[in-house]
Amino acid sequence: MFRKQPSKPQNRIDSLIGVGTKIEGNVLFSGGLRVDGEIIGNVTASPDQSSTLVLSEHARIDGEIKVSHLVINGAVNGPVYAAEFLELQSHSRIKGDVHYNSLEMHLGAIVEGRLVHRSSEAKGVELKLASSKSGT
Repeated sequence: MFRKQPSKPQNRIDSLIGVGTKIEGNVLFSGGLRVDGEIIGNVTASPDQSSTLVLSEHARIDGEIKVSHLVINGAVNGPVYAAEFLELQSHSRIKGDVHYNSLEMHLGAIVEGRLVHRSSEAKGVELKLASSKSGT
């Protein structure tokens, strides 16, 4: 079985949602996105490309986040899915489950939810299947 090589984070920011800007609705992006404002809706990166989302300490997202690389220093209300790398900086506040592959968490970061490693999710599914077969 071939393993997918981890993608490299975007080293540049293609789009910016500035302080004082409020978006109501889902955001789909590719490349790099920095949020200093507020988004009420889901934020999703194009699944076929490497993506980086950076949330400043002024940023707030009420919705689900799905990206490959994520740096959070603001507030998130909703589940977070970081396919490759997640950095929780000291001012980050997350209310929701956090799914990650690689995690860096700074002193002061708060997560009100579960931290779920991606390989743990796969193992859990395999264990469920194995136990259901033995029960029949």
